[in-house]
Amino acid sequence: MKDRIKPLHGVNNSPLSLYEPPKGFREAGIPFCRLHDTGGAYGGSRYVDIPNIFPDFDADPKKPESYDFAFTDAYLTQLHAAGTQIFYRLGVTIENNYRIKGYRNHPPKDFRKWAEICAGVVRHYNCGWANGFKFGIRYWEIWNEPENPPMWSGTREQYFELYRITSNRLKKEFPDLKVGGYASCGFYAVNRPNCTDFYKGFVTWYDEFLKFVTAKKTRCPLDFYSWHLYTWDPEEIILHARYVDSKLKEYGLSKVENIFNEWNYITKKPDRRFLEMKDNEGASFVSAAFCLMQDSPVDKAMYYDAYPARAYCGLYHFPGARTTQTYSAFAMWNRLYKLGGHCDAQSDGAKLYTCAAADRTGKAWFITNFNAESRSVTLDLKGAQLKEFTARIIDRRHDNAPFALSKQIVMPPYSTLLLTTVKDEPEKAAKPGRKPAAAVHAGLDDTTAKKGKKK
Repeated sequence: MKDRIKPLHGVNNSPLSLYEPPKGFREAGIPFCRLHDTGGAYGGSRYVDIPNIFPDFDADPKKPESYDFAFTDAYLTQLHAAGTQIFYRLGVTIENNYRIKGYRNHPPKDFRKWAEICAGVVRHYNCGWANGFKFGIRYWEIWNEPENPPMWSGTREQYFELYRITSNRLKKEFPDLKVGGYASCGFYAVNRPNCTDFYKGFVTWYDEFLKFVTAKKTRCPLDFYSWHLYTWDPEEIILHARYVDSKLKEYGLSKVENIFNEWNYITKKPDRRFLEMKDNEGASFVSAAFCLMQDSPVDKAMYYDAYPARAYCGLYHFPGARTTQTYSAFAMWNRLYKLGGHCDAQSDGAKLYTCAAADRTGKAWFITNFNAESRSVTLDLKGAQLKEFTARIIDRRHDNAPFALSKQIVMPPYSTLLLTTVKDEPEKAAKPGRKPAAAVHAGLDDTTAKKGKKK
């Protein structure tokens, strides 16, 4: 075992559950829930966003009666009950129609007062202030995508100053917090040709931000740097993760966490995009991303999104909150995460990705064939010990369905497989209308996943 399985199966938001834990969160072991765009437009007018929690900016931030925590309290209580850690974005929800009129995407009129309001929010949720809680929320993110006009109408310099004032204020009162930002739009111009100046500007923002937080006159806390990417290629995630990492090291910030906290599968087929996020193709994409991120500089990841009423939600169907095949991939990754110890696992098949985990209680092996060319993959695992393993598969016809094992596996395109010796968790029944999986062949030795070959 070389390291630990990372908490890569975090999400943004959840089913908006106020009276019981969000459906499926405990079962899938969702480690982090980032609170951004929570509740819909304008934060549903009740949740998370600073203008919702502190509706009268002219009020006194030292007085509990200036705050309206009611609905955010109810929501966070249920996330906490699910065993999920909260990743709190301090700021506002995106205003996609800001061109007509922007209501909340402007810089606060008083940066120091805004920082005091944020301190009141932290005090309420971590210190019990104002009839609050002791949730121990560690991660506090200052704003979101300030390079993006629907999120921030001000200048780059204004955002940097807001970050400096707020990060210093929070660390002064709460030195154990992890404070960071700025939830960058991403770095598409690093590898995609013909990007516009708008996209190229994201790279400039990053350089200037790192200069700002490390300069003698403006030095300020940065415990984590967060960034985003929407892509059809899981390998692009790693290219950008390495770019983020290299820049942090260039500025002497090698201990800053690299947090990838918005991502999803964006295919080149707009008419099917939001369907494929939820089916076996989307499940295979996130599975490939998990395997790749495990061996990358990414420390934590949070998928966008798990709010069923949003098109970008890949984990639930709407209406209701019936889980998807992509949700099943998250639950499978959690089986590795619970084991904890990361074992060597390799593949020599193109678009075949794998990861393995073990501890004293058992072993698990996670494999996905993210193959856009409709090609099956045969895994030859002769010599492996099979009798102690069970297996489950996600493919076009099956969702986390059990199937038999022997000495080979034939994996169809866009399929994901979990082999494990751990039998102490209840099995998820195959969904209605899905047939039992056909027998396939598999194997796993004590610590290492064998190589796979493409047909």
